[in-house]
Amino acid sequence: MSTLQTFIERELPKVDAALYALLDNSVMPETLKESMRYSIEAGGKRVRPLLVLAVMEDALGADNTLEERYAIAAAIELIHTYSLIHDDLPAMDDDDYRRGKLTNHKKFGEAMAILAGDAMQAMAFQSIAEAYAIPADMRIELVQLLARASGADGMVGGQVLDLEGETRQLSLEELEHVHIHKTGALLTYSIEAGAILSRMCEYERSELKRYAHHIGLAFQIKDDILDVTSTTEQLGKPANSDEASEKSTYPAILGLAQSKDQMESHYTQAIDAIAFFQEGSLLHQFAHYIIDRNL
Repeated sequence: MSTLQTFIERELPKVDAALYALLDNSVMPETLKESMRYSIEAGGKRVRPLLVLAVMEDALGADNTLEERYAIAAAIELIHTYSLIHDDLPAMDDDDYRRGKLTNHKKFGEAMAILAGDAMQAMAFQSIAEAYAIPADMRIELVQLLARASGADGMVGGQVLDLEGETRQLSLEELEHVHIHKTGALLTYSIEAGAILSRMCEYERSELKRYAHHIGLAFQIKDDILDVTSTTEQLGKPANSDEASEKSTYPAILGLAQSKDQMESHYTQAIDAIAFFQEGSLLHQFAHYIIDRNL
């Protein structure tokens, strides 16, 4: 059984290679490609694409031969990256730095940042549609679920709820509703995509969605805690930015100690949902990493 570190070191370069291949195989203005590549190369943990691959390895073993799984993983990272580019814009969060680098609009201008995000979104669906080794019915389901997870029913809807909540203090229930859509929908899709590609049964898919629900909330709580407890240098963006913008966060509503308790509770429930996997599986390790990380 792979350790999480070994798995990441083996799979991360393959995800990156799939992302760069999509850019290099597309005919586009050089300035647009440069803007897109800039944000893709900004790094990040690649948690979402790696979760697709982790589900497949836990279900099928490390020797599964479906190379097109990287096309699906890359598609999810494109959606995530486009959302970050647009999130950073002056009309949204108005951030100057992300991952220690100038945000896309600060480097290339607002118009190019918007267009780079638009192009990434379209390219994501193209990547899935053209993964021809995957059966057509499976690709249709993957496209449908990604559209739902990233659109009005999911991530974009969550962003709207987040914007509307900026002018008031949200309740815990309202805050969770925001994050289930804004952050959790795409993370859940990542895990569900891995289950689809692995041809897992309905019961296992249902339990994996429960895992994703709880690990998604634990991920967000950890982000909120890090914003309070980390330095600007550690985060690669201004620390305490949520507090400065008076955003509703778990520490703001519950306090730091109760936020940590809530995170641990979601972690426990996530682990319970994957009891059908061997203890120490990659999904077990991912859950522990999410609540134990420092970035």
